[in-house]
Amino acid sequence: MTTQDYLQIAVYLLVLLALVKPLGAYMARIYQQRPTELEGRFYRFCGIDAQQDMRWPQYALALLVFNLFGLLAVYALQRWQDVLPFNPQGLPAVSPDSAFNTAVSFTSNTNWQGYGGETTMSYLTQMLGLTVQNFLSAASGMAVLVALIRGFTRRNSEAIGNFWVDMTRSTLYILLPLSLLLAVALAGQGVVQTFKPYQKVFLTEAVSYQVPQLDAAGKAVTDAEGKPVTETIETQQQTLAMGPTASQIAIKELGTNGGGFFNVNSAHPFENPTPLSNFLEMLAILLIPAALCYTFGVMVGDTRQGWMILGAMTLVFVVLVFVTVPAEQNGNPSLTALGVDQTASDLQAGGNMEGKETRFGIVNSALWAVATTAASNGSVNSMHDSFTPLGGLAPMWLMQLGEVIFGGAGSGLYGMIVFAIVAVFIAGLMIGRTPEYLGKKIEAFEMKMAAIIILIPPLMVLGGTAIALMLDAGKTSIFNPGAHGFSEVLYAFSSAGNNNGSAFAGLSANVPFYNLMLGLAMLFARYWLMVPLLAIAGSLAVKKIVPVGPGTLPTHTPLFALLLIITVLMVGALTFVPALALGPIVEQLQMIDHS
Repeated sequence: MTTQDYLQIAVYLLVLLALVKPLGAYMARIYQQRPTELEGRFYRFCGIDAQQDMRWPQYALALLVFNLFGLLAVYALQRWQDVLPFNPQGLPAVSPDSAFNTAVSFTSNTNWQGYGGETTMSYLTQMLGLTVQNFLSAASGMAVLVALIRGFTRRNSEAIGNFWVDMTRSTLYILLPLSLLLAVALAGQGVVQTFKPYQKVFLTEAVSYQVPQLDAAGKAVTDAEGKPVTETIETQQQTLAMGPTASQIAIKELGTNGGGFFNVNSAHPFENPTPLSNFLEMLAILLIPAALCYTFGVMVGDTRQGWMILGAMTLVFVVLVFVTVPAEQNGNPSLTALGVDQTASDLQAGGNMEGKETRFGIVNSALWAVATTAASNGSVNSMHDSFTPLGGLAPMWLMQLGEVIFGGAGSGLYGMIVFAIVAVFIAGLMIGRTPEYLGKKIEAFEMKMAAIIILIPPLMVLGGTAIALMLDAGKTSIFNPGAHGFSEVLYAFSSAGNNNGSAFAGLSANVPFYNLMLGLAMLFARYWLMVPLLAIAGSLAVKKIVPVGPGTLPTHTPLFALLLIITVLMVGALTFVPALALGPIVEQLQMIDHS
């Protein structure tokens, strides 16, 4: 790594950390303020009693019903888009299995995409369906986090807040203003924002390509050996996909959603055209998850708690950045043995550049890969399937840790708080005292709910991977043999089972089997975690606050940060290392052996 590489990473982290306090303090003020007159009118118009404090079952029911209606709306838009307006390309209705998968994906803040956006979704579906859910799914996670924080701050109370108020404030005062600012900045950099149909442009010289011949029934014609018969076509035109992109890209990053307007996501020049747009989008991925740590500290009355969690997240993030970047810069030793130059002083021309955009290079591609999987974002500016085995292992493992290293908007921090509860419980067992966290005793009920929250994602990941590899329906979509094919399936379920959405794209996942299996994994991983978490919030809110005593474990110190990191890493290592050994680890050893 060169000085310039270190400088790029340092600037990114410094700008991110510099924005944590002002944005975090602003969000804390938004969640703690009394309803404004504008809010009051909105609540009255919607028939909402903003003064009603909900018990945790009411809060959970409101969350589930609201998200269910969002899921059904996105599904309906896809199924009827062929007869709805704002479809200049006349795209047909989306198939039922793909529509189900996409509806679940965007409602659950996963944004797994088994389809190509510009060839599948109309402008109306992209805007009214996917973009709206980018806001609402992020706001749902933030609302659940705020409810959990109230569980710590309230005493002798059965209520944890009002879901509708928390949703409205997250959307109206945080996500919308930030998205507007970022969308304008991205449009200024060249991200398209238009309702014009796709544009045909003339090429400077003719291009020829081959396509399969089709019979009268539309099936591919094959020769005597069963191979497809192709014909050569020459063209001097290219069709450029257009659309209202900038408005969707802004919230896709800020809301840790990740679903791209175009098939190749933020590797597309109309979605991420310049180094500055790349920096802004990459900054937006971690901005809200990082700032919410400070919001947490302000709302519980001890900002040291927020800084401690942020420090633990940042330390793990930085370590994995410095695993991924050198792994990609070192390239493939098998190619080096063949005499292929991968050691040029200009790293744009050296290292493993397969699947990467030359305008971004290795450092920005690897840094994005780690950021997007540390957050539950899932957007990409390079193809993770083309990373070296070690370079691809780090993003995969970040997802498998439970998306708690920054994680999603709200969901990352509440997941890390659950790990903090487990760490406090372990420490309490060591010293023979009832564990306490932020003045609340951690007892059997909280630990049972925490166990459910921690165990559900691994169950979805490992169980789903095992089923896919046992059934022919799962194996027929694996086009890469051996360890890498296994890694692609494991990555897909790691992504869906932790609500990330990125992919090792060598797996053909837009088939009924994977659309159903990954859709179910996304549903369970989202809502089977949210409901137990709200149960923890309700249980804590009822309890009185225990005064700090000489035997109280300080939870704002570097020592506790280290205990928290060890707890997270041990769960991730013990759960997933056997599976990783069958995929990227053995593939890395094979690559070294072949060199």
